[in-house]
Amino acid sequence: MRYFTKPTLDQLEALLCILIMVILLASCSAFSPQVRTSLEEDLPRDYSVDMLSQQGERTQQWWEDFRAPELDTLVGQALSGNFTLQEAWARLRQAQALAVQTGANLYPDLNVTAGGSTARQRTDSGSGGSTSSGSSYSLGIASSYELDLWGKIRAEEEAAVLEAQASREDYSAAAMTVAAQVTEDWINLVSQRMQKQILLDQLETNRTYLELTQLRYRKSLASAVDVYQQRQLVEQVEAQLPLVEAAEATYLNELTLLLGKPQGSYPVITSDKLPSFGELPSTGLPADLLVNRPDVCSAGLRLMASDWQVAVARADRLPAISLSASALYSAESLDLIFDNWILSLAGNLAAPVFDAGRRSSEVERTTAVVDENLAAYRRTVYTAVKEVEDALVREEKTSQYVRGLQQQTATARLVLEEARLRYTKGITDYLPVLTALRSVQGLETSLVDQQTQLLINRVNLYRALGGTWTDEISPAQAFLTTNEKQGVIE
Repeated sequence: MRYFTKPTLDQLEALLCILIMVILLASCSAFSPQVRTSLEEDLPRDYSVDMLSQQGERTQQWWEDFRAPELDTLVGQALSGNFTLQEAWARLRQAQALAVQTGANLYPDLNVTAGGSTARQRTDSGSGGSTSSGSSYSLGIASSYELDLWGKIRAEEEAAVLEAQASREDYSAAAMTVAAQVTEDWINLVSQRMQKQILLDQLETNRTYLELTQLRYRKSLASAVDVYQQRQLVEQVEAQLPLVEAAEATYLNELTLLLGKPQGSYPVITSDKLPSFGELPSTGLPADLLVNRPDVCSAGLRLMASDWQVAVARADRLPAISLSASALYSAESLDLIFDNWILSLAGNLAAPVFDAGRRSSEVERTTAVVDENLAAYRRTVYTAVKEVEDALVREEKTSQYVRGLQQQTATARLVLEEARLRYTKGITDYLPVLTALRSVQGLETSLVDQQTQLLINRVNLYRALGGTWTDEISPAQAFLTTNEKQGVIE
């Protein structure tokens, strides 16, 4: 073992110079992602559907525009209890932890070691034996550091941070999807209840007409065919009721799952009328989707992360320098341990010479990943614009169709009333009454279906426009931790 004296002032100055050089070299970067032009220039300046005169201010938490406190409560419960959101939040935590781990490589690691040992030795000789023992103690500090000459470690950190940010956008996209699914299921559930009530009213009406037809048949004022046709209409309505009830139960089950509750713990839904909604929300410009749509932001961040991964692969083909330093204190007695010490500083250079094309193929692979992510980003952007366009077209055309159905229903009711009067006066037979009755009842159910579809179209428009309301969600406070979940299970 070689012992050294304490370092001189010149040695300390030399060590300081080395550290300064390390910091300067570590801050340089030989590779950086290429600068890309924004897709904003490729997007249309405005949407093709001109509905600007109908647009009003858009609420961030858009479901509040339906003015249904029950829906507000359901969406709030889903945002705090949905399993898909909990999974997305856990993936976000994983990505953030990986980013911290990757960034830690920019700094030297420092380890402390300590040890002690005792040895006993027995020596046999002709005159007898003797036993000797000894102890030794050690205490040391060791550190290692890789010089980031080409910006490899910095690029890895940038890629990891961008991946974590993309995971946050994935969570936002999942939250928007859950809010839209809860709203759609609630609308469909209320719609099925309205359909059920309409069928019950129609059933009562058809039974009344059946009694009237049977009475006229007994007085020889109607034929048996009229009675059978009206009875068939009653049975037709009765047959539709189980289907509506099954759809209502299905939507309730799906809504319960979205809230993160077990089957049987159904939410209380008291609404039996479809909500009203205001004017069309402000759509803004297509370029606004680049910042308002979390799926677009996520695709853009992953494209940037893949660019940094190319920089990592290129830097990996260049030489790497690592430094290591240690200070070891050792003695046979604890009170003398700091009197004997060894200080070492070493450097290591590793340069690739032959790897059978492994590193060059990694550069090719990461470059292909960039091309894939670029195509995915463009597809996501164009799809976002398409979804807004589709929602606007459906909003306009479905609104026109609903107005047409309302007018048809009003006219059909007038026809039914006139046909009923002519039938009771004996002017016509029962066929015009039956035809008009079927027309009215079919239009009533179609009108509710289209009003439901109009509401769902509005939900799809809100979802397509995106927003920033998900930035205010704090899942860490809403979700149970692992220990809390174990406590609940126990």
